[in-house]
Amino acid sequence: QVQLVESGGGLVQAGGSLRLSCAASGSIKGIDAMGWYRQAPGKQRELVTSITTNGGSTNYADSVKGRFTISRDNDKNTVYLQMNSLKPEDTAVYFCNVRVNYFFNYWGQGTQVTVSS
Repeated sequence: QVQLVESGGGLVQAGGSLRLSCAASGSIKGIDAMGWYRQAPGKQRELVTSITTNGGSTNYADSVKGRFTISRDNDKNTVYLQMNSLKPEDTAVYFCNVRVNYFFNYWGQGTQVTVSS
């Protein structure tokens, strides 16, 4: 089992920035990728960004490219999401995700990000 603890959400005005963190603990040896998803009211959960733990390859949704940056600290088993130039349409619950052994997925509890216009 992997436990994930997220932090950093909140309320920000359009154009502002927030930084999310997600710390993993437990059976973390096989983590091969970490990422962030989000779910807005009435919408499906969608991938925002992900990063591999070996090599650091990243993947971004088109809607956040150039504004969001994912990074990781393998020593701390932590993944970060720096969100700049936030827009009202970025408002959602953001979920941390880790993948273990290319198969098992674990989720954080979610953190609310609200961007006011």
